[in-house]
Amino acid sequence: MGLRELKKRQTRETISHQATRLFLERGFDHVTIAEVAVAAQVAKMTVTNYFPRKEDLALDMHDVFVRLPAQTVRERGPGESALAALHRAYLSAVADQDPVIGFSGPEFARMIVESPALTARLREFHDDREKALAAVLAEETDADPDDITPRVAAAQLAAVHRLLFEETLHRTVQGHDNDDISRTLTEHARTAFGSLEPSLADYAIREEHTSPPPGSPM
Repeated sequence: MGLRELKKRQTRETISHQATRLFLERGFDHVTIAEVAVAAQVAKMTVTNYFPRKEDLALDMHDVFVRLPAQTVRERGPGESALAALHRAYLSAVADQDPVIGFSGPEFARMIVESPALTARLREFHDDREKALAAVLAEETDADPDDITPRVAAAQLAAVHRLLFEETLHRTVQGHDNDDISRTLTEHARTAFGSLEPSLADYAIREEHTSPPPGSPM
């Protein structure tokens, strides 16, 4: 990474850190972009250059949030369905108590649920993630452009992720600790993903590549 890129990253991190500090202290809806700029010691325009929407100062995870399920499907193993890959990846994220699936701490979770603007932005995150997942499923299954199946599958899978994310926030705000939430989510994930098996267990299974028999042409 060059010096210019490093400085840009440091500036972005400083803005994000100061914004989060102010939001947690006073609530998201009671802090202005101008106040964030003062705290980060940058111009207001610098803040908006890095974060065009105020909501993204608090939810600085759009790209990874949207990308992960689609990436999981694209990188699934031989013989693995999209459903199985996503269930496996979700359980791994639960074990890691990953903030991307909602492990954000009580103060941050409360800030989100108490702000209509942030909850609305999160809905957009979920919608964008569903569209990205549908696009990858269509690509991975060579679906016809008029085939609605990838979108139907993505809607079901995204709904499970959305439900589990909301459950994580809800339990965090209620005061459950992360270990307790992890145990509950593991069981909820088994139920939620399992409910999709009748329709998706055999969908988008990656073909297993076998080696040719000895002496056969390559």
